[in-house]
Amino acid sequence: MSGFKKFLFRGNLIDLAVAFVVGAAFAGLVKDFANSFITPLIALIGGKPDYTRLSVTINGTAFPYGIFVTSAIAFTITAVIVYFLVVLPTTKLIERMDRGKEATERECPQCLGEIPIKASRCRHCTVEVVPATEAPL
Repeated sequence: MSGFKKFLFRGNLIDLAVAFVVGAAFAGLVKDFANSFITPLIALIGGKPDYTRLSVTINGTAFPYGIFVTSAIAFTITAVIVYFLVVLPTTKLIERMDRGKEATERECPQCLGEIPIKASRCRHCTVEVVPATEAPL
């Protein structure tokens, strides 16, 4: 039983559970945003498309491909919303916050791998490099 307790209370399991709950809440938020704002905008422009009734019948068996088409459109709209309203602004904010930070790594002149600025040997190709603090200008 103690091993099970350790498993349940490990940090990464708790982090995963929190991420799942926050992700589910965020998915609901994005879905509601799309239903409240994006879908009505699309309906204003081109009418309200409903492809769920589309199907093809082969040998008496119906294949309702319209359900997939509708889900694919909803996924695409959601992905675009998340990218332009969450990912892109967050990336720009992080770039702004990191502008003033001093670099801690540099490229190895031989293999182009990232190495610490003060390194005297590349950790990837083991070539000797002059530490950036001693490099001639």
